[in-house]
Amino acid sequence: MTIGKLNESPLHEALKDLYSVADARQEVAIERFVADVVHPDEVIYEIQTAGFGRMRRKLETLLETRRVVLVHPVVAVRYIHKLGGDPDTEIRPRRSPRRGRPADVLQELVSIPDLLAHPNFELEVVMVELDEFRVPGPVRRRAGWRVVERRLRDVLGRHRYRVPEDLFGLLAGVPPEPFSTRELALAMGAPRALAQKLAYCLRACGLIEPSGKTANTVLYQVRDPGGSGPRGSA
Repeated sequence: MTIGKLNESPLHEALKDLYSVADARQEVAIERFVADVVHPDEVIYEIQTAGFGRMRRKLETLLETRRVVLVHPVVAVRYIHKLGGDPDTEIRPRRSPRRGRPADVLQELVSIPDLLAHPNFELEVVMVELDEFRVPGPVRRRAGWRVVERRLRDVLGRHRYRVPEDLFGLLAGVPPEPFSTRELALAMGAPRALAQKLAYCLRACGLIEPSGKTANTVLYQVRDPGGSGPRGSA
């Protein structure tokens, strides 16, 4: 078995192939950028594992003339392969106890939440099962194991977000108002840090707004669908 250089190209390439329907084109030059996959209907599929903020200029340019679906993989199941000095020795993978969730996309979406309101933009979260290969090496200046390659095993599900309101689907239900990020976290079944990112995205999209404080905690309420302020306001 030969492991490549430090990158995520096998995962990226596998996802490009996954989204390449019949007659789709890959690596297409558009304006001054290169689109990952372009379907026959000219819809662009951009595969991005991290760094949404770095893509803003590219996305804004492509969205001027095309529909763009930003595809983000979230690892639901991970098999860890730790490699020694001999890459041809037998590898015994260990299944990681960590499981990703669709809401993990918020870690990246906080960089470009406003784009979800663009009529040409959609976001698709792909829940994946993959093999992750690691070798001994420094991680953040400390001894450990660094990732050298990720390979797609299977696709376990897909979640499409077409409009900002779809983000409410990350909740079991909108908490009674006013609510804090603590109540959002309970409704998500996720850590509060992730709920804070959801609140940021919802607020950036104009779906919720502050309605006061209790101690040092900001409280929120859902804005009126008409955009005139809180629901029920005159």
